[in-house]
Amino acid sequence: MADLPDTKRRIVERLKRVESATATDLAAEFGLTDTALRQHLDALEDGGMVTRSMAEPAGRGRPPVHWQLAPAATEAFPDRHGELTVDLLGSVRATLGQRALDRVIAARSDRQVATYEQSLAGSTQLGDRLQRLADIRSEEGYLAEARADDGAYLLIEHHCPIRDAATACSALCTAELDVFQRVLGPTVKVTRVQHVLAGDRRCAYRVEPATT
Repeated sequence: MADLPDTKRRIVERLKRVESATATDLAAEFGLTDTALRQHLDALEDGGMVTRSMAEPAGRGRPPVHWQLAPAATEAFPDRHGELTVDLLGSVRATLGQRALDRVIAARSDRQVATYEQSLAGSTQLGDRLQRLADIRSEEGYLAEARADDGAYLLIEHHCPIRDAATACSALCTAELDVFQRVLGPTVKVTRVQHVLAGDRRCAYRVEPATT
């Protein structure tokens, strides 16, 4: 949002407050000509920030074009979900105790395992299963990839969307390692070899056949 020029930022903020508005309405509000305002809207549309729709005809003449925020524009506004998550974790720990927090994390892990196992059902080759797992993690925001590595595999996550929460509660990282082990099964061993919270640029997990 801070990257937007002042007029475009004010247009986006205004559209956030209403369901939609016409260029004429916005021009009058901001003291601009219709032409100048439409130029701003066209630029915002090209940037994926706004969309247009045609209103229902009302009498003669061309129906007015209504403008509204595009879903991508939501990212331009402050998002404090990370701060909220950290606060909630601290509140659970302070109010109910560490044991209760551990149960909450365990329940989350069980849901993850169930979801991942369902998605991996039908894949029997380890490489295929890891690739599918990487795809799922990427959908969750981890920017993950799977690659072969000297007789084993690496599951690499280039981004951590829960970093703030994991910093406040390291048990989340321990739980994720356990989730991978449970999902991939007892025939493999999963070891974390890089860790963002340890100062590495990414998290990486080595997956190799378990020794008997």
